[in-house]
Parts: sequence; structure tokens; C-alpha cells
Amino acid sequence: MDSQLAQEKLAAAKQTYGREIRVFETTTSSQTSNDPTNDEELPDEFYEFTAEDYYRILATKKEDKYLKTKKIRQAEEAARRSRMTKAVIRVRFPDNHTLEATFHPSETMQSLVDLLMRVVAQPDLPFYIYTTPPKKQITDMSQDFYSAGFAPGAIVYFSYDQSRGDGGVAASSPFLKEEVLSLKGLELIAEQEKPEVNQGAAEPTAAATAPPPVQERKPAADKKMTKPKWLKM
Repeated sequence: MDSQLAQEKLAAAKQTYGREIRVFETTTSSQTSNDPTNDEELPDEFYEFTAEDYYRILATKKEDKYLKTKKIRQAEEAARRSRMTKAVIRVRFPDNHTLEATFHPSETMQSLVDLLMRVVAQPDLPFYIYTTPPKKQITDMSQDFYSAGFAPGAIVYFSYDQSRGDGGVAASSPFLKEEVLSLKGLELIAEQEKPEVNQGAAEPTAAATAPPPVQERKPAADKKMTKPKWLKM
């Protein structure tokens, strides 16, 4: 598939679903043990607390040490919010596929759920989304992405709710619709077509860039030695 066709398919998907979406396959190492056929809930200890999480919390605590008036805090919060124009949400599925969608930070969690209802292969089965670590199910669908800390981006996880379902989900069944899975890897193909480097401006020649030659100073010609008149031999 050429880059032009890939761009056309991505544009068609944007028109169909009302937003930019991407699909790619994550590595096996990033897959969780959240098997859709397993009714057991994983303990919170399963999710590792990374160094990145630690430093993010530490930086937040340092900011709290500075005393600011309520009006200043509100002004700074409004300024930060106005600078963010999009929230890129990645939804990871148990079959190692990830759906990436772009939202506005003022949109709510319900908009993400509405999108999932349109792209999953079995929308009639109850499901939920959650974040880690620790594992926390997202229940407030009226919260906007910015207030939830999902802007400029976040990763959430998808799982079928087996406790509310009326049957198991086949492990081999895809989580996303076939037409959505067909978008996998198209963003890489679309990026292959890059503008060529302008070769019109030739590199300066060595003669043009070389400094002007330094003229060698020649010593003055030796004068003929003559005896002074007062010197008598």
C-alpha cells in the first residue's frame, strides 16, 4: 500500500468516527495478564510502580510547598488549560492491540466510551476501562479529560466485565472490528512520503570558500656596501 492510499484510509476513518484514530500492535512484554476469559481480578501488586510515577508525584508535592493565593492558582490553572488543545488517549486491549484517538481536553469520558462502542467487535457485551498503577476503574463518565489528568495524553486499559456478562469471550476473538484493525500501521506508511531535500543550491566550491591567498612579503634587496668617506685605510 502506498502512502497516498494510507492517508486516504486514515482520512476516511476520521470522517466515519468523527476524530483521528490510529491502531498499532504493542509488544508482548507490555501485555498484561488480563485474560478476557479469566474471571479473577488481578491484585494491585501486579502493577509495578515505576520511577516515572515516583518523580511525577514528587514534583507535584514540591509545587504544593509554595504558598499561592487562590486567585493566582486559578489564573495559572486557566493558563495551563488554555494551552492544551488536544488529549491523545491510547486504549490498550488484552490482545496486544492499541487504539489511539484524539479528543479535546474539555470532552468527557463518555465520549471515549461512545467511541469504544463503535469500534469494538462485540459492543453488546458489557465492558469497563481502567488505569494503572494502581488499578482503578473509571466510573465517572461526566469528568472531562483535563480534570482527570488525561491531557495532553493518557493510557487506559479495556476489559470485558465478566461479572455482568452472560457468557465467556473467546480468547481468539478480536477486540476491535475488522475495518478498524485494517488501519494498523497505516500512520507509518503515510509518513514515508517526505519532501525531498532541495538540491538546487549547490555547495560552494573550494575556490569560493577558501580564504584569499596571503601574499608573501619579499625582503628588500640588499644595498651595495660602500665605505664611508671618513674611513681611511
